[in-house]
Amino acid sequence: MDIRPLDPALHVAPQIALEDLPALKAAGYATIISNRPDGEEPGQPDAAEVRAAAEAAGLAFAHIPVSMPALGPGEVEALRHALDTLPGPALAFCKSGTRSAVLWVLSQAGERPADELIAAAAAAGYDLSGLRPRLG
Repeated sequence: MDIRPLDPALHVAPQIALEDLPALKAAGYATIISNRPDGEEPGQPDAAEVRAAAEAAGLAFAHIPVSMPALGPGEVEALRHALDTLPGPALAFCKSGTRSAVLWVLSQAGERPADELIAAAAAAGYDLSGLRPRLG
């Protein structure tokens, strides 16, 4: 698994496999957040399958589907709420990890300096400098 830390409370990754969930629990994660819309790609497990496997492994689960052109304040607030209410640390995933990183950066805007957020994403391998205008 290609897990990349953004901060202590949230790491991101590309698509995980259902069989990865017990190992993620053993690694110390408490919550799994899926940022993939169901049916985005053939063969990907849907949110209900991931939820069932996550809960069977003793993990909390949230599904916050994100489509980049349509990403809006609802998804940002949903991630903020999940991070505030579900046990941590959390692992968020999408197809490559990029959408999960974008969502996290936007969820932290106004709470943390833009340079700090962009640097955290860059350290994880995501160039999100194009988001600077949206970070206040």
